[in-house]
Amino acid sequence: MHIGVLALQGDFHAHLTQLRHLGASCGEVRSRVQLARADALIIPGGESTTLWRLLEVLELEQPLRAWLAEGKPVFGTCAGAILLAREILGPDRAGLGALDIDVRRNAYGRQIDSFLAPAERTAPGFEGLECLFIRAPVFERIGPQVEVLAEVGGRPVWVREGRAMAATFHPELTHDLRVHRAFLELASAGGSCRSTAETSSRATPYASSSSPATALARSASAGGR
Repeated sequence: MHIGVLALQGDFHAHLTQLRHLGASCGEVRSRVQLARADALIIPGGESTTLWRLLEVLELEQPLRAWLAEGKPVFGTCAGAILLAREILGPDRAGLGALDIDVRRNAYGRQIDSFLAPAERTAPGFEGLECLFIRAPVFERIGPQVEVLAEVGGRPVWVREGRAMAATFHPELTHDLRVHRAFLELASAGGSCRSTAETSSRATPYASSSSPATALARSASAGGR
């Protein structure tokens, strides 16, 4: 399995470093050919409007939409989470729609307002997860099939729907490998692009032991920070 990291702008090098620490086959994605080679994809943090513009200029937006439509595993962090949303707020526009979420840009303020905080509630096995927020977005709406895997300040900060994940923080900028390990486990697990976990009309804060989050707990216990 080969993990591609979109390398147009942002902190893609840090993601590649984390993946290599975990022994994953990985590489940069800057072209249609490189995207086609990827079995799974990480869209890193950076500046979401710049990423959109580069996708358009390099004629990658439509190939990326087609790639996502195949249900392949994808993980977006910070700006990457913004791109993967169904709706983007501030200013408003449609996202790629890989997850049934609405995201508001720069909800925590400017770069100077960046902060590190422990996750208050997490899926099993991710206790003590440190979350670094840099001009971070917030999830304003979570669809009924979306699982919340971590929460800070009463807000979801890490979510999953099927084989798509999004985080408003930067796991690649800490020494904790558990989030990337969880994505590798998700990517290798197979399954459709939509979760079959039963949820209520609004997303429950944390999945039950019978849900797909259990597999993430197993990946967390396999190795920590």
